[in-house]
Amino acid sequence: MVGRAEVVAAYPHLAATWDDADAVFPVRITRSWWRRMQGEPALAAQVLPSPEELRPAEGDLLDPVGDAQCSPVPWVVHKYPDRVLLLTTKRCHLYCRYCFRRTHKPEERLDPTPQAWTAALAYVAESGASEVILSGGDPLVLRDEALFETIDAVRAVPSVRRVRIHTRAPITAPWRVTPELVEGLARRAPVYVVVHCNHPSEVDDDVRGALRALLDAGIAVLNQAVLLRGVNDEVDTLVALQERMGDLGVRPYYLHATDAVAGNAHLRVPLEDGLALVEAMSARLSGILRPRYVIDPPDGGGKVEVARWVQGGR
Repeated sequence: MVGRAEVVAAYPHLAATWDDADAVFPVRITRSWWRRMQGEPALAAQVLPSPEELRPAEGDLLDPVGDAQCSPVPWVVHKYPDRVLLLTTKRCHLYCRYCFRRTHKPEERLDPTPQAWTAALAYVAESGASEVILSGGDPLVLRDEALFETIDAVRAVPSVRRVRIHTRAPITAPWRVTPELVEGLARRAPVYVVVHCNHPSEVDDDVRGALRALLDAGIAVLNQAVLLRGVNDEVDTLVALQERMGDLGVRPYYLHATDAVAGNAHLRVPLEDGLALVEAMSARLSGILRPRYVIDPPDGGGKVEVARWVQGGR
Protein backbone atom coordinates (compact mmCIF):
# COMPACT_ATOMS: atom_id res chain seq x y z
CA MET A 1 0.00 0.00 0.00
CA VAL A 2 1.24 3.48 -0.86
CA GLY A 3 1.34 5.81 2.15
CA ARG A 4 -0.09 9.29 2.42
CA ALA A 5 3.33 10.95 2.55
CA GLU A 6 4.45 9.37 -0.72
CA VAL A 7 1.26 10.32 -2.52
CA VAL A 8 1.28 13.90 -1.25
CA ALA A 9 4.95 14.26 -2.20
CA ALA A 10 3.99 13.40 -5.78
CA TYR A 11 0.71 15.37 -5.70
CA PRO A 12 1.27 18.29 -3.26
CA HIS A 13 -2.20 19.72 -3.88
CA LEU A 14 -3.70 16.69 -2.11
CA ALA A 15 -2.31 17.75 1.27
CA ALA A 16 -5.36 19.91 1.92
CA THR A 17 -7.84 17.28 0.74
CA TRP A 18 -6.55 13.86 1.76
CA ASP A 19 -7.58 13.81 5.43
CA ASP A 20 -11.05 15.23 4.87
CA ALA A 21 -11.73 12.86 1.99
CA ASP A 22 -10.28 9.88 3.88
CA ALA A 23 -12.61 10.56 6.79
CA VAL A 24 -15.60 10.23 4.45
CA PHE A 25 -14.36 7.35 2.30
CA PRO A 26 -10.95 5.67 2.70
CA VAL A 27 -8.09 6.63 0.41
CA ARG A 28 -6.09 3.47 -0.31
CA ILE A 29 -3.85 2.82 -3.33
CA THR A 30 -2.02 -0.42 -3.97
CA ARG A 31 1.63 -0.32 -4.97
CA SER A 32 0.76 -2.09 -8.23
CA TRP A 33 -1.79 0.56 -9.19
CA TRP A 34 0.57 3.35 -8.14
CA ARG A 35 3.18 2.13 -10.61
CA ARG A 36 0.65 2.06 -13.44
CA MET A 37 -0.88 5.46 -12.72
CA GLN A 38 2.36 7.41 -13.09
CA GLY A 39 1.85 9.61 -16.14
CA GLU A 40 -1.66 8.25 -16.65
CA PRO A 41 -4.29 10.79 -15.47
CA ALA A 42 -7.14 8.37 -16.19
CA LEU A 43 -5.85 5.99 -13.54
CA ALA A 44 -5.02 8.75 -11.08
CA ALA A 45 -8.53 10.20 -11.35
CA GLN A 46 -10.05 6.93 -10.18
CA VAL A 47 -8.17 6.77 -6.89
CA LEU A 48 -6.95 10.21 -5.85
CA PRO A 49 -9.29 12.23 -3.63
CA SER A 50 -10.75 15.43 -5.05
CA PRO A 51 -12.11 18.48 -3.22
CA GLU A 52 -15.25 17.97 -5.29
CA GLU A 53 -15.99 14.81 -3.31
CA LEU A 54 -16.75 16.98 -0.31
CA ARG A 55 -19.26 19.26 -2.03
CA PRO A 56 -22.95 18.33 -2.29
CA ALA A 57 -24.14 18.12 -5.87
CA GLU A 58 -27.46 18.01 -7.63
CA GLY A 59 -28.72 14.48 -7.95
CA ASP A 60 -26.74 13.02 -5.05
CA LEU A 61 -28.44 9.97 -3.53
CA LEU A 62 -27.78 8.10 -0.30
CA ASP A 63 -28.81 4.77 -1.85
CA PRO A 64 -28.31 5.28 -5.59
CA VAL A 65 -29.12 1.70 -6.65
CA GLY A 66 -31.83 0.88 -4.10
CA ASP A 67 -29.83 -1.77 -2.25
CA ALA A 68 -31.19 -0.79 1.18
CA GLN A 69 -34.80 -1.50 0.25
CA CYS A 70 -33.77 -4.88 -1.19
CA SER A 71 -31.84 -6.07 1.85
CA PRO A 72 -34.02 -8.55 3.76
CA VAL A 73 -31.21 -9.25 6.26
CA PRO A 74 -27.85 -7.52 6.77
CA TRP A 75 -25.15 -8.39 4.21
CA VAL A 76 -27.71 -9.63 1.67
CA VAL A 77 -29.22 -7.87 -1.37
CA HIS A 78 -32.05 -9.68 -3.16
CA LYS A 79 -33.32 -7.83 -6.26
CA TYR A 80 -33.96 -10.71 -8.66
CA PRO A 81 -35.92 -13.89 -7.92
CA ASP A 82 -33.15 -16.20 -9.16
CA ARG A 83 -30.10 -14.33 -7.79
CA VAL A 84 -28.95 -13.33 -4.33
CA LEU A 85 -26.00 -11.04 -3.62
CA LEU A 86 -23.87 -11.62 -0.52
CA LEU A 87 -21.78 -8.71 0.74
CA THR A 88 -18.83 -10.65 2.08
CA THR A 89 -17.00 -7.58 3.43
CA LYS A 90 -16.86 -3.80 3.08
CA ARG A 91 -13.08 -3.83 2.64
CA CYS A 92 -11.19 -3.37 -0.64
CA HIS A 93 -7.53 -3.40 -1.66
CA LEU A 94 -8.07 -0.03 -3.35
CA TYR A 95 -10.98 2.40 -2.97
CA CYS A 96 -12.37 3.81 -6.21
CA ARG A 97 -13.59 7.37 -5.72
CA TYR A 98 -16.75 6.79 -7.78
CA CYS A 99 -17.89 3.73 -5.78
CA PHE A 100 -21.65 3.55 -5.28
CA ARG A 101 -21.07 1.95 -1.87
CA ARG A 102 -18.93 4.84 -0.61
CA THR A 103 -21.57 5.78 1.98
CA HIS A 104 -20.13 3.46 4.63
CA LYS A 105 -20.18 5.12 8.05
CA PRO A 106 -17.06 4.91 10.27
CA GLU A 107 -19.03 3.27 13.08
CA GLU A 108 -20.31 0.47 10.84
CA ARG A 109 -18.62 -2.91 10.80
CA LEU A 110 -16.37 -3.73 7.86
CA ASP A 111 -17.08 -7.45 8.15
CA PRO A 112 -20.15 -9.39 9.29
CA THR A 113 -20.24 -10.88 12.77
CA PRO A 114 -20.45 -14.68 12.90
CA GLN A 115 -24.11 -14.36 13.87
CA ALA A 116 -24.90 -11.99 11.01
CA TRP A 117 -23.10 -14.22 8.54
CA THR A 118 -25.02 -17.27 9.73
CA ALA A 119 -28.27 -15.36 9.21
CA ALA A 120 -27.17 -14.26 5.74
CA LEU A 121 -26.34 -17.82 4.69
CA ALA A 122 -29.63 -19.03 6.16
CA TYR A 123 -31.46 -16.51 3.99
CA VAL A 124 -29.66 -17.80 0.90
CA ALA A 125 -30.66 -21.36 1.80
CA GLU A 126 -34.32 -20.36 2.00
CA SER A 127 -34.37 -17.99 -1.00
CA GLY A 128 -34.64 -20.57 -3.76
CA ALA A 129 -32.03 -18.65 -5.77
CA SER A 130 -30.08 -20.56 -8.41
CA GLU A 131 -27.17 -18.10 -8.45
CA VAL A 132 -25.22 -16.45 -5.63
CA ILE A 133 -23.08 -13.38 -6.25
CA LEU A 134 -20.24 -12.70 -3.83
CA SER A 135 -19.58 -8.98 -3.69
CA GLY A 136 -18.49 -6.35 -1.21
CA GLY A 137 -16.19 -4.50 -0.81
CA ASP A 138 -14.12 -7.10 -2.57
CA PRO A 139 -14.48 -10.81 -1.83
CA LEU A 140 -10.80 -11.37 -2.64
CA VAL A 141 -9.85 -9.37 0.44
CA LEU A 142 -10.85 -12.53 2.28
CA ARG A 143 -8.31 -15.27 2.94
CA ASP A 144 -8.60 -18.26 0.61
CA GLU A 145 -9.98 -20.42 3.41
CA ALA A 146 -12.79 -17.99 4.22
CA LEU A 147 -13.62 -17.49 0.55
CA PHE A 148 -13.71 -21.23 -0.16
CA GLU A 149 -15.82 -21.88 2.96
CA THR A 150 -18.33 -19.32 1.71
CA ILE A 151 -18.47 -20.85 -1.77
CA ASP A 152 -18.85 -24.33 -0.30
CA ALA A 153 -21.64 -23.15 2.00
CA VAL A 154 -23.72 -21.63 -0.78
CA ARG A 155 -23.01 -24.49 -3.20
CA ALA A 156 -24.40 -26.86 -0.56
CA VAL A 157 -27.81 -25.21 -1.01
CA PRO A 158 -29.78 -27.48 -3.36
CA SER A 159 -31.18 -24.65 -5.49
CA VAL A 160 -27.79 -22.99 -6.10
CA ARG A 161 -26.24 -23.92 -9.44
CA ARG A 162 -23.75 -21.11 -9.99
CA VAL A 163 -21.51 -18.84 -7.94
CA ARG A 164 -20.30 -15.52 -9.23
CA ILE A 165 -17.45 -13.47 -7.70
CA HIS A 166 -17.41 -9.74 -8.37
CA THR A 167 -13.90 -8.48 -7.77
CA ARG A 168 -11.54 -5.71 -8.77
CA ALA A 169 -8.54 -7.47 -7.21
CA PRO A 170 -7.13 -9.03 -10.43
CA ILE A 171 -6.88 -5.44 -11.70
CA THR A 172 -5.93 -3.48 -8.58
CA ALA A 173 -3.99 -6.18 -6.70
CA PRO A 174 -3.04 -8.85 -9.27
CA TRP A 175 -0.70 -10.54 -6.79
CA ARG A 176 -3.85 -11.77 -5.01
CA VAL A 177 -4.49 -14.22 -7.86
CA THR A 178 -2.25 -16.99 -6.56
CA PRO A 179 -1.98 -20.57 -7.84
CA GLU A 180 -3.75 -21.68 -4.65
CA LEU A 181 -6.67 -19.31 -5.28
CA VAL A 182 -7.00 -20.38 -8.92
CA GLU A 183 -6.84 -24.08 -8.08
CA GLY A 184 -9.45 -23.69 -5.35
CA LEU A 185 -11.85 -21.82 -7.61
CA ALA A 186 -11.37 -24.31 -10.45
CA ARG A 187 -12.23 -27.19 -8.13
CA ARG A 188 -15.48 -25.45 -7.24
CA ALA A 189 -16.71 -24.94 -10.80
CA PRO A 190 -18.87 -23.45 -12.09
CA VAL A 191 -17.53 -20.25 -10.56
CA TYR A 192 -17.68 -17.11 -12.68
CA VAL A 193 -15.29 -14.24 -11.99
CA VAL A 194 -16.50 -10.78 -12.98
CA VAL A 195 -13.64 -8.29 -12.89
CA HIS A 196 -13.82 -4.52 -13.14
CA CYS A 197 -11.50 -2.72 -15.54
CA ASN A 198 -12.27 0.79 -16.81
CA HIS A 199 -9.27 1.78 -18.91
CA PRO A 200 -6.83 -0.10 -21.16
CA SER A 201 -3.85 1.27 -19.23
CA GLU A 202 -4.99 -0.69 -16.19
CA VAL A 203 -3.85 -3.86 -17.95
CA ASP A 204 -0.13 -4.40 -17.47
CA ASP A 205 1.87 -7.63 -17.49
CA ASP A 206 0.89 -8.49 -13.90
CA VAL A 207 -2.80 -8.03 -14.65
CA ARG A 208 -2.48 -10.07 -17.84
CA GLY A 209 -0.86 -12.83 -15.83
CA ALA A 210 -3.63 -12.81 -13.22
CA LEU A 211 -6.39 -12.92 -15.83
CA ARG A 212 -4.67 -15.60 -17.89
CA ALA A 213 -4.19 -17.76 -14.80
CA LEU A 214 -7.94 -17.73 -14.20
CA LEU A 215 -8.80 -18.30 -17.85
CA ASP A 216 -6.24 -21.07 -18.32
CA ALA A 217 -7.85 -22.90 -15.40
CA GLY A 218 -11.15 -22.92 -17.25
CA ILE A 219 -12.73 -20.19 -15.13
CA ALA A 220 -15.05 -17.88 -17.06
CA VAL A 221 -13.95 -14.26 -16.67
CA LEU A 222 -16.13 -11.29 -17.62
CA ASN A 223 -15.47 -7.58 -17.38
CA GLN A 224 -17.71 -4.75 -16.27
CA ALA A 225 -16.68 -1.11 -16.46
CA VAL A 226 -18.09 2.22 -15.33
CA LEU A 227 -18.35 5.11 -17.76
CA LEU A 228 -16.44 7.94 -16.07
CA ARG A 229 -15.83 11.54 -17.03
CA GLY A 230 -12.15 12.18 -17.68
CA VAL A 231 -11.32 8.48 -17.46
CA ASN A 232 -12.88 6.57 -20.36
CA ASP A 233 -15.47 8.90 -21.90
CA GLU A 234 -13.80 8.80 -25.32
CA VAL A 235 -14.61 6.40 -28.12
CA ASP A 236 -10.99 5.43 -28.77
CA THR A 237 -10.51 4.57 -25.09
CA LEU A 238 -13.66 2.47 -24.89
CA VAL A 239 -12.75 0.59 -28.07
CA ALA A 240 -9.21 -0.04 -26.84
CA LEU A 241 -10.52 -1.33 -23.50
CA GLN A 242 -12.88 -3.84 -25.09
CA GLU A 243 -10.24 -5.02 -27.56
CA ARG A 244 -7.57 -5.39 -24.89
CA MET A 245 -9.82 -7.47 -22.68
CA GLY A 246 -11.12 -9.43 -25.66
CA ASP A 247 -7.57 -10.28 -26.74
CA LEU A 248 -7.11 -11.95 -23.37
CA GLY A 249 -10.35 -13.90 -23.66
CA VAL A 250 -12.24 -11.83 -21.10
CA ARG A 251 -15.88 -11.47 -22.12
CA PRO A 252 -17.63 -8.07 -22.10
CA TYR A 253 -20.47 -7.79 -19.61
CA TYR A 254 -21.65 -4.34 -18.53
CA LEU A 255 -20.74 -0.73 -19.11
CA HIS A 256 -22.38 1.00 -16.17
CA ALA A 257 -23.74 4.51 -16.03
CA THR A 258 -22.13 6.09 -12.97
CA ASP A 259 -24.38 5.66 -9.94
CA ALA A 260 -25.25 9.02 -8.39
CA VAL A 261 -23.79 8.56 -4.93
CA ALA A 262 -22.71 11.66 -3.02
CA GLY A 263 -19.08 12.46 -3.80
CA ASN A 264 -18.78 11.31 -7.40
CA ALA A 265 -20.68 14.00 -9.34
CA HIS A 266 -17.48 15.23 -11.00
CA LEU A 267 -17.05 11.77 -12.58
CA ARG A 268 -20.60 11.25 -13.88
CA VAL A 269 -21.30 11.18 -17.62
CA PRO A 270 -24.79 12.34 -18.73
CA LEU A 271 -26.84 9.42 -20.04
CA GLU A 272 -27.39 11.00 -23.45
CA ASP A 273 -23.65 11.52 -23.85
CA GLY A 274 -23.08 7.92 -22.84
CA LEU A 275 -25.54 6.67 -25.42
CA ALA A 276 -23.72 8.57 -28.16
CA LEU A 277 -20.39 7.14 -27.03
CA VAL A 278 -21.73 3.61 -26.91
CA GLU A 279 -23.24 3.92 -30.37
CA ALA A 280 -19.93 5.12 -31.78
CA MET A 281 -18.03 2.38 -29.92
CA SER A 282 -20.39 -0.34 -31.11
CA ALA A 283 -19.91 0.72 -34.73
CA ARG A 284 -16.23 -0.14 -34.38
CA LEU A 285 -16.49 -3.40 -32.45
CA SER A 286 -17.50 -6.96 -33.20
CA GLY A 287 -20.69 -8.01 -31.47
CA ILE A 288 -18.73 -10.34 -29.18
CA LEU A 289 -16.84 -7.34 -27.76
CA ARG A 290 -19.81 -5.08 -26.99
CA PRO A 291 -20.86 -4.64 -23.36
CA ARG A 292 -24.42 -3.74 -22.36
CA TYR A 293 -24.77 -0.08 -21.35
CA VAL A 294 -26.95 -0.17 -18.24
CA ILE A 295 -28.19 1.91 -15.35
CA ASP A 296 -29.07 0.56 -11.90
CA PRO A 297 -31.88 2.89 -10.80
CA PRO A 298 -32.60 3.89 -7.19
CA ASP A 299 -35.96 2.12 -7.15
CA GLY A 300 -34.26 -1.21 -6.43
CA GLY A 301 -35.77 -2.84 -9.50
CA GLY A 302 -32.43 -3.86 -10.95
CA LYS A 303 -30.41 -2.97 -14.02
CA VAL A 304 -32.04 -1.50 -17.13
CA GLU A 305 -30.64 -0.77 -20.57
CA VAL A 306 -29.87 2.96 -20.64
CA ALA A 307 -31.56 3.39 -24.02
CA ARG A 308 -34.81 2.04 -22.61
CA TRP A 309 -34.48 4.01 -19.38
CA VAL A 310 -34.01 7.30 -21.24
CA GLN A 311 -37.16 6.53 -23.21
CA GLY A 312 -39.07 6.10 -19.96
CA GLY A 313 -39.38 2.34 -19.87
CA ARG A 314 -38.09 -0.52 -17.73
